[in-house]
Parts: sequence; C-alpha cells; structure tokens
Amino acid sequence: MELAAGFASISRDDWRALAAEVLRKSGAEGGAPEEVLSRRTYDGVTVAPLYDADDLPGDPGSPGAAPYVRGARAVAGWDVRQRHAVADPEAVLADLENGVTSLWLVVGDGAIPVGELGAVLKDVYLDLAPIVLEAGERTLEAAGALFALAGDGNGPSGNLGASAVLGTGGVELALRCAAGHPGLRAVTVDATPYHDAGGSDAEELACSTALGVAELRALTGGGLSVEQALGQLEFRYAATADQFATIAKLRAARRLWARVAEACGAPGAGGQRQHAVTSSAMMTSRDPYVNMLRTTVACFAAGVGGAEAVTVQPFDACLGLPDAFSRRIARNTQSLLLEESGLGRVIDPAGGSWYVERRTADLAQAAWAFFQEIEAAGGIVAAGDLVSGRIAATRARRADDIARRRLPITGVSEYPDVNEKPLRSRPAPAGPDTAQASALPSVRYAEPFERLRALADARPDRPKVFLATIGPLAAHTARAAFAANLFQAGGLATETAGPGTDPEQIATAFAVSGAAVACLCSSDKLYDQHATAVAAALHRAGARKVWLAGRGRYEGVDANLHAGCDVLAVLSETFDDLEVTR
Repeated sequence: MELAAGFASISRDDWRALAAEVLRKSGAEGGAPEEVLSRRTYDGVTVAPLYDADDLPGDPGSPGAAPYVRGARAVAGWDVRQRHAVADPEAVLADLENGVTSLWLVVGDGAIPVGELGAVLKDVYLDLAPIVLEAGERTLEAAGALFALAGDGNGPSGNLGASAVLGTGGVELALRCAAGHPGLRAVTVDATPYHDAGGSDAEELACSTALGVAELRALTGGGLSVEQALGQLEFRYAATADQFATIAKLRAARRLWARVAEACGAPGAGGQRQHAVTSSAMMTSRDPYVNMLRTTVACFAAGVGGAEAVTVQPFDACLGLPDAFSRRIARNTQSLLLEESGLGRVIDPAGGSWYVERRTADLAQAAWAFFQEIEAAGGIVAAGDLVSGRIAATRARRADDIARRRLPITGVSEYPDVNEKPLRSRPAPAGPDTAQASALPSVRYAEPFERLRALADARPDRPKVFLATIGPLAAHTARAAFAANLFQAGGLATETAGPGTDPEQIATAFAVSGAAVACLCSSDKLYDQHATAVAAALHRAGARKVWLAGRGRYEGVDANLHAGCDVLAVLSETFDDLEVTR
C-alpha cells in the first residue's frame, strides 16, 4: 500500500517558498527559511526546521549490533530502577512489589550504613532483583557486605559502583566479578556530575567517554582483557525534559563507545550498558508537582533512547527525602510508559527518523571532538581545568538564557504561584562524596529565581509592585499580565490600577497600594499619549522607580522590561528599590 498515494509530491523548494511567504507576512524576513527558523544548541549543533531523506547520516545498523546506535541489545523495554538513600526496608519492599525491578542503594556515612545492608535487603531475592551500589570511599566494604549476603548461591547481579580511576576498588572488584559473577559489573562511569555542573550534552558525552577510557586503561592494566574490561562498565547519564536531546544523547553515547571498543580491537564488545536518571538540575523546589511532568518526558526520552535501566527521581527529590506518595508516582510513571503506552514493546522507535538520526550523528561528532581535546590534554584526570572551564562557559550561557526566560521554567520563571504552600520533607543525606563530584559544582537551573522567592516569602508583608494600567482592559491586559508574571517570578505581589487614563487617579491608586515601585502597562499608542504624564504623577506620589512594559522611551520612565530582558536583573533591582535585603 502506498501511504502517499493520492497526495501531490512536495519538494523542499515548495516548502521553502511557502515558508518564505509566511515569514514575509510575519515580518521575520532576513534570509533563507532554513536559516531564519534554525537554532543552535550549546554544542553548536544546528537544529533545522525541516529534515528529509537527504539528511540521513548513513546506516545506523541494527539493534544489538555495532555501532549499537539502535540499542546495545535487541530487546525491548528497560529495567525500572529506584534509588534509596536511607535504611527503610518497608519502602524497598513496597517498590519491588509494585513495579520496581532493581534497587540503587546509597551506602555510607549519612546514608544507608554498611552494617544495615542486611536488614534493608532481608526479604529481597538477590538472584531476582539486581542491586546497584553508590558508596564512594566505602565501596569495597559495601561490596563485601553484598557478597556476604548473597552467600554461596548464584550471587548478586547489578553493579558495585566502583571506580578504578577514582580509587574505590575498581580493579579488585572487576577481577572478582569477571572471575565468578557473570551477572555483576564492578564499575559505574557516572556522567551525571558533568550534567549537574551545567555541562552540555556533548560535554557530558565527551567526559563520560574519556572517563570510560581511563577506566579501561586501569582495568586492562590490572589484568583484565579488553573484552572483560568492557564488560565491567555501566554508564550513567542524565535524562532531561528536552525529549529529542535526550534521545539523541543516549544514541550518540553508544556510537561513541562502539568507536572506542573498535579502536581497542574489540568491536563485538562495544555495546554500552546505560543507566539513565532523570535530571537533578532540571528539578524545582517551587511548584514541585510540575516535576512530575518533567520526569515523565525525561523517562519517555530515556526509554525511547535505548537506556537499559531508568531511574525516575520522585517529584520532591530536591526538597529532601521522598515520601511514599512521591515514590509511588515515580515508579508508576515508568509502569505507565512501559505497559499502558506500549514503549516496552518496541525497540528504538525513533530509529529512521531523519531528524533523530541527523541530530544523533551531529551530537556524536561534537562530543568526539571534545573527547579528543581531553585525551590530548592527558586524559580526564589531567584535563580537569579544561573540562571545568568548558562546562563553566556553558553554565554561564545557560544561566543567561534562564535569566532572560529564553529557557523558561514553568512554575518558577513562568506562571509562578506566589501563594503556593511549600511542601515539607525530611532532610536527605548528602550521600558519599567522590573526587569526581567534589571537583565540580552542582546546580539547579531554578535556584536563582527560587532564592528571590524565598526572600520575598520571608517578609512579614509580601513586597509589592504597582501596575499602572493605562486605558481600557483591551489595551493594557496583555502587558499587565506579562509584567505581573515577571514580578511574581521573584515572589513579588502585584496590584493594578484598573482601566483609566487620568494620571492623578492612577497616582492616587498607587499611593493607596503602599507600593514603592510602579510599572506602566498599556499599548504603544496610549504610551505615546499618556506615559510621560503618568510617570511624572507616580514620581510625585513617591515612586522610587517607574518601569514600563515595552521598549518605548519616555520622560520619567526609569527602565523597561520586555520579552528577552534580563528578568533576574530586573527583579534584583526591584528588590533593592523595595529595600528587601538580598
């Protein structure tokens, strides 16, 4: 059956002509439609508005075969992995009895004591539920406790979370696993610290590849063959709410690692085992229920991208210890995607997409270029300054985009609820420290806005900005809503003057409001007629600063706020004008 039968054939030139006409009418002319409508990622990868068969980079292979772009295994679905950082046997069993298939345990000081592993895993069948450890300097001790619990049976499966590069027993444990525990891996190559520090997708991939190569060198130097060493590694990546970026990242990671295995002379052992974790950096403490939406998209992208194990962080994870409800939502998110949505029944559903294949290839190329820079600098340990500097530059660019709301954060920088009642959670343990993590900062994208919200919330009376609306509702509503949304992103209350054009009436309403800062809101036409007079009346009524929503310049107006302005700078300046100590 010809699916396109009966439809006229459309070429790229046809699309280009139609798109150019739309751009002309919208006033967005300035070049070819592809150039005007394209955007570039932090890695310099161009995301075009249209893709066709000419954009395919080549044959990505088949699932389970080199170069493993379409999956390290020809198996659908993934392992549902839940993280536990405190000794709570009941929570562990509740997860395993309701959809979780493996456990990620944080062990050590401030987390699950090594001596309590037995109690936590008392009723867990270690031959059925894989165990992944995160124990930092206590890795050898935690691994020994896990082996003791397994006894003389088939032994545990999962990953011991060691590292040869970071000095946590990687070689010793890898030798033991390779010799007698075929279902157990010893080493975790954790890329999430690079992501959490603000790195881009290519930077995360390049650093993880370089760290993986360093682990390979250490393991083979310790007596393992290349094939054995490759079999001891599991890679951990962050999955974000940017759906296609995450899909491409996981696919590109497998392509990169397949190239490493090929260069090491073991192309058949280059299938990268991946554990995807929903991003910590994207989570918000304000309006935390929106995190459910973020983690659902991230989990979807991780599954479609081919991760073999996925951890969905509870929506309140950045507030402290998750409770039973948030853990239930986290695991049910995966169950819904696997079972109800059918993602567990198909392998690489994005495979063959002109866009996904092109973006995968371009991302892999960008990551490989940075990986080569790291290797040329002496490897991931010696290149610490190079890595931290590159990530810092990306972090600064993203921070500027967030401040200007080019990267909006729903419920925080956009559509905030200043009257929300914050959730309360028990403090979460810090978890084991590692040299890898301590060398890099850990950021959440929403933190700058959330700090201002906290300052506003701490005041006995919420600081207020007066919106001096000019003219009828139809003339001022759009800009008044824009200004209210902007100021509320910092936790500031807003009060409007209502319809009208009389400067003295507007100034009287301002004085009654008790505010010290005002913002004019209206149409450009009414600004031309009334902005100067209204601004002067507001200053006479005691306004310390008069903003204007829009780009027009008028006498008496101190500053402007508009789409693309630095919202954090506007809010910080307003806090100073309102005498709120920062």
